[in-house]
Amino acid sequence: MTKILLVRHGHVAGISPERFRGRADLTLTPEGRRQAEMTARRISATWQPTAIYASPLSRCQDTGAAIGQPLGLKPVPLEGLVDIDYGKWQGMTPEEAKARWSSAVDLWYRAPDEIKIPGGESLQEVRARVATALQTVRSAHPNETIVLVAHDSVNRVILLHALDASLAHYWCIRQHPCAINEIECDENGFVIVSVNQTDHLMGL
Repeated sequence: MTKILLVRHGHVAGISPERFRGRADLTLTPEGRRQAEMTARRISATWQPTAIYASPLSRCQDTGAAIGQPLGLKPVPLEGLVDIDYGKWQGMTPEEAKARWSSAVDLWYRAPDEIKIPGGESLQEVRARVATALQTVRSAHPNETIVLVAHDSVNRVILLHALDASLAHYWCIRQHPCAINEIECDENGFVIVSVNQTDHLMGL
């Protein structure tokens, strides 16, 4: 059985107040770097990962590098983990996007599985690429522990995929910056051990 430690990247600008960050290559804030360091300490003290894969965007690569430092590992870019493509909404606040695409933004927050973001991706497209990424890393690391560092949207989709659940439940899952999710998988499927662990960040 392969154990996957699924981590969201650390804090970046645009989380609060909210913007559609997507493919913007944002760097970690000082808070985000501290979160990544604390996550690194938790992972190195609790598990023995043999590999780290991360979205190619800087916020995930830098979080992965921090996690890998005490383990002697470097994050491998994995395109399938890149954030959702927000298309024409990229960089906007929800209010700014709603001023131009009112019905589409309403549908995104009401029934996210029913919309393809204008000029961007649908959740079904995200699910297809993360399923391929999961199969790739599982096949490469049987009976090992690996770390995947990705994004809020991508992590939600991975967890729904592992549960074989509808993408309609997208908003039912929370992923805080540098949260850890523990997943086990083999040829028979997935077992979710924990979701959105953040106790290692207490004191920030």
